[in-house]
Amino acid sequence: MTFDYTISSDKNLDELIESLETSLQNEGFAVLWHFDVKATLHKKGFDYDDEYRILEVCNPGVAKEMLDETKMAGYFLPCKVTVFESGGKTYVGMPKPTTLFNLTDNETARHHAADVEQQMIKCFERAV
Repeated sequence: MTFDYTISSDKNLDELIESLETSLQNEGFAVLWHFDVKATLHKKGFDYDDEYRILEVCNPGVAKEMLDETKMAGYFLPCKVTVFESGGKTYVGMPKPTTLFNLTDNETARHHAADVEQQMIKCFERAV
């Protein structure tokens, strides 16, 4: 079993991000933050040629339920999603919420994580 869910796309990075954002919004998720790794590293004086973006994604209703259940949920929120180019393909991926929340002893939080994971996988599959 892997800790991540990652799939490839023939879309370029910007097209995939746009498609992904639409897909996520349709499922009640919001993209809270975009982190352009390449641009940030260049600003800090480091050469990094690959396109690599990190998005922070949240479903506010589910986040509230999880935080109401256990404040420890905040350690894993918001969900991180990466979109990057490698070997002529574009990829979108995330650490599986179930992998992270299985580290806790809270059954309700684990159940929410499984639901979020399945929703996000559907979003990824529609976006690619």
